[in-house]
Amino acid sequence: MPELPEVEVCRRGLAPELEGALIEGVVIRAPKLRHEIPRALIELLPGCRIVAVRRRAKYLLIDCRREGVEGSLIIHLGMSGNLRFVPREPPPAKHDHFDLVLAGQILRLADPRRFGVVLWQPGPPEAAERHPLLATQGVEPLSDAFTVNWIYASISKRSGPIKPTLMDSHLVVGIGNIYASESLFRAGISPLRAANRISRARYELLVPAIRETLSDAIAAGGSSIRDYVHSDGGAGCFQIQAGVYDRAGEPCLRCGGVIRQIRQAGRSTYYCAGCQH
Repeated sequence: MPELPEVEVCRRGLAPELEGALIEGVVIRAPKLRHEIPRALIELLPGCRIVAVRRRAKYLLIDCRREGVEGSLIIHLGMSGNLRFVPREPPPAKHDHFDLVLAGQILRLADPRRFGVVLWQPGPPEAAERHPLLATQGVEPLSDAFTVNWIYASISKRSGPIKPTLMDSHLVVGIGNIYASESLFRAGISPLRAANRISRARYELLVPAIRETLSDAIAAGGSSIRDYVHSDGGAGCFQIQAGVYDRAGEPCLRCGGVIRQIRQAGRSTYYCAGCQH
């Protein structure tokens, strides 16, 4: 599933082409993905100008406006979805479910598993973040609000292991499986350690480790583990430079110990018992 870095890379790829563009039409081929795509978009969006492309958690927000209409498209890529620009001539493929038709090209959503989301929130841009899908999302880890004080107050009283805790989107958004493992490795913290058994001094290492991991992943174009590709069809390469993720049985790049793999909350966790404690 695309996480914060992949969605942010997608946003940065789309924004230069979309912002200021006029929507000429909408095509809906699948009436329902995770939720029903509003049929009203077919009449509502033509003539709208795209004024901004934003990200909140793992959702893309496309702010649109014309006389009498203001709102935001809320898009989630699900497990395997992707947004890409295509020429107006070629016919759609089997899993191409939604088009925004622009002057010289189409922004097309493909989603083989149909776990994605295309919804509409009317009102000014800030209204989108009050949508039920977004209202319960936690703090942005690359924002000024993500501080040692915040994480210590919010997480340090939890008794569960730190890695699944970091992946709870109601607390902090966008730290998926690969990025939780890598952040903990960089901070030298075992993924097995209970959140309430981590000192404030070690949280002071974890906060910048999370920020650096996510920033490095964005710079690398995200991680292409399964289906994820950029809006231009390219792939992310952060997984190639991972310190522990998907390296079970290989030597630790830091101490030479053996990388271990375990299961936590139904997900694979990778760590070095020598470096992380």
